[in-house]
Parts: sequence; structure tokens; C-alpha cells
Amino acid sequence: MSESLNQNFNHLKVHTQYSICEGAAKIDDLQEYCKSNKIKSLGISDTSNLCGALEFAEKISKSGTQPIIGTQINFKLNDTTGLLPLFALNETGYKNIIKLSSNSYLENDELSDPHVNFDELLKSSDGVSVFSGTVLGLFGKLFDKGKFTEINEIYSKIKEVFGDRFYLEIQRHNDTNENGFEKFNLKKSVELEIPIIATNEVFYLSKDMHEAHDALICIGNKTYINEKNRLKLSDQHYLKTNSEMTELFADIPEALENNYNFPLRCNFRPLFSNPILPNISTDKDGNADDLLTKYSLEGLRDKFLKVFNVKDSELENDKNFLLYKERLDHELSIIIKMKYSSYFLIVSDYIKWAKENDIPVGPGRGSGAGSLVAWCISITDVDPIKFNLIFERFLNPDRISMPDFDIDFCEDKRDLVFEYLTKKYKDSVAHIITFGKLKARMVIRDVGRVMGLPYGFIDSISKMIPFDPSRPQNLTQCIAGEPRLQKLINEDTRVKKLTELSLKLEGLNRNVATHAAGVVIADKKLTEVVPLYKDTSADLLLPSTQFDMYSAENAGLIKFDFLGLKTLTVINNTQKLVRKKDKKFNIEEIDFDDQKVFDLLSSGKTVGLFQIESAGMREALLHMKPNHIEDIIALVALYRPGPMSNIPTYNKTHIWGNYLSRASNADCSKTLRIYCGSSRSFKKSNG
Repeated sequence: MSESLNQNFNHLKVHTQYSICEGAAKIDDLQEYCKSNKIKSLGISDTSNLCGALEFAEKISKSGTQPIIGTQINFKLNDTTGLLPLFALNETGYKNIIKLSSNSYLENDELSDPHVNFDELLKSSDGVSVFSGTVLGLFGKLFDKGKFTEINEIYSKIKEVFGDRFYLEIQRHNDTNENGFEKFNLKKSVELEIPIIATNEVFYLSKDMHEAHDALICIGNKTYINEKNRLKLSDQHYLKTNSEMTELFADIPEALENNYNFPLRCNFRPLFSNPILPNISTDKDGNADDLLTKYSLEGLRDKFLKVFNVKDSELENDKNFLLYKERLDHELSIIIKMKYSSYFLIVSDYIKWAKENDIPVGPGRGSGAGSLVAWCISITDVDPIKFNLIFERFLNPDRISMPDFDIDFCEDKRDLVFEYLTKKYKDSVAHIITFGKLKARMVIRDVGRVMGLPYGFIDSISKMIPFDPSRPQNLTQCIAGEPRLQKLINEDTRVKKLTELSLKLEGLNRNVATHAAGVVIADKKLTEVVPLYKDTSADLLLPSTQFDMYSAENAGLIKFDFLGLKTLTVINNTQKLVRKKDKKFNIEEIDFDDQKVFDLLSSGKTVGLFQIESAGMREALLHMKPNHIEDIIALVALYRPGPMSNIPTYNKTHIWGNYLSRASNADCSKTLRIYCGSSRSFKKSNG
């Protein structure tokens, strides 16, 4: 074999934080390592997922390093299931490993761990390179069972399909059975003429992380560090240097040579994509822009008939209509220019369907309520002009960002909306995955548990760590601000060890969950764009993307928010009860100027009322004494970290406003000059 020009060992099998409770190499740290050490190439090979593929590809390439995209998938062969590493050599290969990874979750029963039948691997070989795996993988398990003949047959079958894209891995971590498995693979390499490749299973960056990583494995497997019969790995699973790896495999230069050359075979990495939305254009109705314009104008005319009692024949001479029409045209021009027509139509479609099927939908919240188009096509029930809401807070051509409607649905009937989406968009719709992290308190509790420390002792330590979601602190900051914890660390060796391990594991992914409200809809089968995941423990109608919210959006997927709101369920049930006495009652026609309602709000007796039921909100209501709907709007907007400090200022001007509304014109003018130092006039604006 000719000598390679590239004599750099390539770590192809790095387990990032997305190898749940197994990988401890954070992608941000890997990016910095690659940049500092001028690494030529680096491969991701997370266990049972491709969650970090896009993030890894983007960040590692920015450091000047070639990212190699791979994963390890469980394959079932007769009565044995185990991992096999797969790598994407080109775009076709990437799509194939996306399909296999997705199928490992989607095509299994609820009792099985994620896996794919081995035959599926042979059917999805284009553009894929497959390695034989570790001593703990599929062939390692078969070897441990003594099924040497079966291994021989399968090796031959894989070689027949994959050719020189199949490698027998040689690893030297000093793990149990590793030496015997290496000898077996070296023998089979000669007999079956299959190339060998040197690899290192990397779980963390530096060797001093071994003890903390051992605790991480115990957290994932729900075992204790002092248990004898549990999974234990050697301290050789760190990101070794080129010289260390070259020295380690000096006796089998062929394995090193194949490792050196492997990156040359890989010519693909996933890239960020522009937003992709379903094509809802038709030959009959026109394109999305035409449809949005048509439906918006029809909706505006309908609103004027029902809300303002202006007949269609009178609209062209109605100054108010012309004002609304001008605003509508302005919004449409921006939406069309930013190519978001399809987004508005999709949201409008499922909201209209929900309303037609007796599923309560919220009137609108957030900056989306500032859109007149949204009001006209039934996305919101809020007239933005009436409440002086600004459209540019929602969409601004000078600040490019995706539109984001937060839509509330009745909690009891939200699944019916998901059923509708499944029927309409089939396999192009999914939830979004989320990752629970080992944050300051959680990591202390988990590490303390696997260390075998008493629950009460761990609990007392964790309670010294402040919990404030609005101002989260990392463990280092928590320790620096808590003298009692510092004292324990200095005096108790158990606490010192606990914090040392916890500091190393903090921030890693601990578990997988599903975004409470986020759903993505694509213009094609989702598995052609992103890998999918299915949580068998949760009763969900839709699968989830393996990419989190940020990576999913970077892959071109558009997020739609479906918030389940119990308050809507309560309102709907209450409305049904009221209608038993008053059949004409409609919650959408209630009076916003009912003084009795404001008297109740001003009393602070608002437990059970959405967004104004907390102790802090009730106290704010007592001070504010609201008497207009705008006061409630202001309070909800201000009651959050930062703006909250302006509530007293608002109350002061609110009290003056009440006085001025009762004063004579002369008194009003005089008071304004005294109070403001000018004769300016003021008007309400909630935008």
C-alpha cells in the first residue's frame, strides 16, 4: 500500500453530548479543540441518534476542520441486537443513515429498544460506509456468545454489498474481551480480504474526565459507582493525540493507513437551509400570494359587516374601511416580499378547522396579535388597529426572522388538531425533540445518588443551590455565592468529590423529551430532511425530529406552536353552562367595559384567572386598580423580569390618567403642563 500524504490520525468515533448519559464531549469544546490544535478532520458517531449532526457539521467546519457525519444504530440479527457504526460518504449516504436512524424508532413496538432489522442495512448501502463496531457492539456480542461461524457469514455478506466500504475495526482501550476480538478480526481480515481500520471510541476530551464519565454512565444505567457487576470502561476513551494513536497502532500500519485516508472518501456535510414550507398553490386558485391576498380582503369585508355593521356596498366610501385597507395592503406587501404567505395560510387553515370542529382556540397572544392580516384570516380575534398594535413587532423586513404565532388550543382537544395535521400533511409533520440537561441542582442530585450518598444529605446540599429560572446560575456561580457550601467542600471529602464530579458533568444532556408545543411541517417527507425520533413512553400521535428547535429551523423546517391551555377548556365548559340559561350567550361578544369585572380585578381576588393569578400579579392588581382592558394588557406585558420595575411608574401615570379623565378641559391642560412640563397630548399604544 502506498504511503499516505496525510499522516494525521482521524478520530472518527466521537460521542458528543447527544449520546445521552454516555458522551461527555460537548460540541462547543470540540470546536475549540479543533481550532486550537489545527485538527484536519473529526467524525461524530453518537449512539442511536443523529441529533447533533447538523450542529456538529456547522461548528466543526467553522474551526477549519472537516466534519465526518456518522452514527451508531442498533441492528437486530436473529436473537442478537447491537450497534454498528455507519458513516455518510456523500449526500445519498446521509439520507440513507437518516432513514435507518428514523426507522429504528418509528418501526418498533413500544416494548423494544430502538433497532432496525439487519436486512434493512443491506438495502440502504449506497453512499454508506459501515464499520464492524466495538467489543460491545453487534459483532462483539456475537463474538462473546461464540457465534464465530455466524460472524464469518455476515462479514462475507456485508462485504458483498458494501465492498471496500466495509472495515473491520481495531480498537485498543484495554476494555474487557477487546484483545481477543482484535485477534479474531485480524484473522478474518486476511481470510475474507476485508480492510482493517484503527479507531478510538471517544467519550470525553481529556483523560482526567474518566472518573466523572464513569459517574455519567451510572446515571444513565441507574447503577452505583461502587457496584461490581456494572458497565465499566477503561480510562483510554479520551481524545488522544496523533502521536499517541500512531504509537498505539505502530505494529499494524495498515490500520493506521486506512484511518489516515478515510476522510478522503467523505465529501458531504449537512448545510443550513432556507425555510421550506408545503406548496399550497393550485392551478385553480393560484399561488400562495394570490390566495393570501384574496382571503385577507374577503376577511376584512366580512369583519366590517359583522363588527362595524358596514354593508359591502358602502365599503368603498367608508373612511374607516379605507384606513384598514391601507394597513392590510402594507402588511401583505411585507409578507409577500418576505415569502411567508404559505405560513399564514397554513396557520389559518388549522385554526379555521379547529373552530369549525368545536375546538376552542385562543384569541391570539404575543406580537402576532399586531397583524391585521392575521385578524382577517381568523388566526387571531384581536383587531390590531383598535388596540394600536404594531405589525412591525411581528414582521419587520429590516430584521429578518421567522414569523411565530403562539396559538392556544383547548387542552382536552389539542390532539384532535394533531390528528388533522397528520391526515393533511401525512409524514411531513412532527413534534420537536428537547433535551433535559444536568443543570446545577440536578447534577448534584444525580451524582450524589450514584455515589451512594444518603438522600437527605444530598437534598440538603442541593437546596443550598438557588433556583431562579429567570436568572439561572451555573454551579461555579452557586458555590461562589454560598458560604455554607464552600465550608462543606473544605471540611467534607464526600462533598468535595461530589462537586468536583458535578462541575465536570454540568451542562451535559441527561434525557430526551418532546417540545411542549412545537410542531414542524415540511414540503416533503420529513425523513428526507431530518432524522426522526419516537418516544414510546409518551402517548403522542406524531413522531419528533431528532434535531432540537434550533437545528430543525437551521435545516429549513418551520416551527408552529400549538399550546394546550386549560383555561380555554374551563371557559368552554363555563360557556356551555351559561347557555343552559341564556342560549344566546357568546364569549366572543362580552363587554370589555363591564365595571363589575374591573372591581373584581382591583380586589386582587383573581386565583384561577389565566396570567393574573400569581401572588405577585394579585398584589400588582391591588396597586394598579385597573379600569380599562388596556390596563390588563399593560400589566401582563410588564410583569416579567426587567420591565416589572416599571409597573409603579405605569400605576402613577394610570392614576393621573383617571384624574384627568374626570377633570375639566381647563384643569386637564393646566395639570398636564405641571406634571409633564409641556402641553403634549398622549394616546394609548399597546404595540
